[in-house]
Amino acid sequence: MMQITILCKGLLRAISDLLENRRLFGKTLCLIALLVVMSICFPAVANAQAEPFPDMAVQGTMNIITPPPPPVIPFIDLTVRNPSTGQEVAFSLQLLLLLTVLSLAPSIIILMTSFLRISIVLDFIKRALSLQQVPPNQVILGISLFLTVLIMWPTFSIIYTNSLRPLSTGELSVENAYREAEAPLRVFMYSQMSERPENIRLFMAMRGLDRPNTLADVPTYVLIPAFILNELTVAFKIGIYLFIPFIVIDMVVASALMSMGMIMLPPVMISMPFKLILFILVDGWGLLTEQLVRSFM
Repeated sequence: MMQITILCKGLLRAISDLLENRRLFGKTLCLIALLVVMSICFPAVANAQAEPFPDMAVQGTMNIITPPPPPVIPFIDLTVRNPSTGQEVAFSLQLLLLLTVLSLAPSIIILMTSFLRISIVLDFIKRALSLQQVPPNQVILGISLFLTVLIMWPTFSIIYTNSLRPLSTGELSVENAYREAEAPLRVFMYSQMSERPENIRLFMAMRGLDRPNTLADVPTYVLIPAFILNELTVAFKIGIYLFIPFIVIDMVVASALMSMGMIMLPPVMISMPFKLILFILVDGWGLLTEQLVRSFM
């Protein structure tokens, strides 16, 4: 009891001292308020830090967002080894043949289709109009490519139906698929030379082969160069016909300039606009495209 009485007297004395000094009283109140706030906040932080990590058994019931797994990059292993079976040898040869065909695909499209004739004729008309950079060569090749697809579409359809689709489904072997794809191209090439078989006779004689009775007697390695020479001949004939009207315009313009004494003025500068006007007035692109397509029919 004596200790409690002494404590109470000390507390009353401290309160009286605080009341006498107001500044000290204000500072003390601020300190008490700060202590109260810290006593409230720190236990919550301590409890939050003291909470254990959720167990793996309870993790399934909680909505925890897990990061997505990293992307899996396939492992490519290129090894060279000796084949163990005959099937592996056959597969290697088929793969080599396929890569060879893919590497020769541009040459096949250029030399065994209508692309050769169309590209040469379009280049002739460009030179006949005295045009140097218009249209660009890429445009001419693009036009030739799509006209080739238009003309060769029936042949490509037959090749896909009889060769590529059965090969992909396993109905035909590679050799039979090659034979089925070769036949429509042979028919197309021979149809362009049916009225002019001189080139076939030339290469058959150079090879020392007998005179063929049917198309089947002409080997493919003879038919392809004969078709290339035939296409070059036909393309140059068409080019000559295209040059004639434009040469006449060049001659007329050159004669007019010579008669006026304007020998220092290049005739091409004067004749080119007249040639372009004539080409547009007669719908030159339409007529040229129509005749090119009809020449393969």
